Amino acid sequence: MSLAVNKTDESYQFGWFDWVCLWYPPGWLILFNRHWQHYKPDPDGWNWLEYLLFLIPGGFYLALLIRWLRLGGRSPRSQSSEPDPHYQQVFRDEILTPIATRFFQAELHQLENLPDAPPAIVALNHAGMCFPWDFLCLGVLLSQKKGWYVQPVAHSIFFDHPWLVWWVPRGWAQTLGAVRAEKESFEHAISQKQTVLLYAPESWRGLVKGWRDRYDLATFDPSFIRLSVQHQVPILPVICLGNEYLHPWTFNSKRLARWLKMPLLPVSPLLLVFLLFPSMGVWAVRTRLRYYLQPIQHSWKHSLSQNETARSHLYHQAEELRADMQKELDRLRN
Repeated sequence: MSLAVNKTDESYQFGWFDWVCLWYPPGWLILFNRHWQHYKPDPDGWNWLEYLLFLIPGGFYLALLIRWLRLGGRSPRSQSSEPDPHYQQVFRDEILTPIATRFFQAELHQLENLPDAPPAIVALNHAGMCFPWDFLCLGVLLSQKKGWYVQPVAHSIFFDHPWLVWWVPRGWAQTLGAVRAEKESFEHAISQKQTVLLYAPESWRGLVKGWRDRYDLATFDPSFIRLSVQHQVPILPVICLGNEYLHPWTFNSKRLARWLKMPLLPVSPLLLVFLLFPSMGVWAVRTRLRYYLQPIQHSWKHSLSQNETARSHLYHQAEELRADMQKELDRLRN
């Protein structure tokens, strides 16, 4: 029997089991799913027996088999896939905020650079190779500080990868307001004048660069500069320190990723633990996340120089911003 209690008029209250899950790494996936089942119908979701199996070595695989048999050998379905502002708020307040403030001790610095009102593109030196906790914690802090509706721009793996639907409910990312990292979705989101988008300008190159190059910003994709100019949306650069330790000592195994049909596959000393406890896929190593807000950028106010095309101008602006953020990152580290 699924835990679809659906008490949409009652807040989700942390009990002793939830606190255990918060401080026991394999339990974070339980928190995500239990919270969803409190507010949303989820007849195909995980049940209590399967949750308890998450907590023992190798138990996730037995739980997965039991659930697959329970569903008649098919993938889980979901009855929700549209953005839900109410659920976004309660998930942020009841799940993300305790994790951001108690576990990651996330904090904002240089608040004088925070714009008064949206829209904005928040450009972050995102750490790849793990669940995007640096994105989520920054979204929590900005929402708390300004009351903004903050949307992360996310890789398509978070929307429709066949493996992910066994971890979190189908449509989970859409319901929480995530925007696909695709041209049409990005452009549509930024055209909404009250939007604040969290964006990783290093794009794919940043996700796969690994531990060795953790402090070296990869080439910025100029697409966000183009959209900033086109829609006259300011860019707020943010430098995060501490996110490099969310999944340390990691490199990307291209061969294993291709074999498993994954866009990337992080390999680190934690891989053995993950194989024993696959529910830890949404967990990350405890670290202190510090966000340093940089001066706001108005890209549309930069004029073209002589013999410079519009396209080369965008690349030049992107590289200039990358160099400025790299310089500030190096200064903050030292």
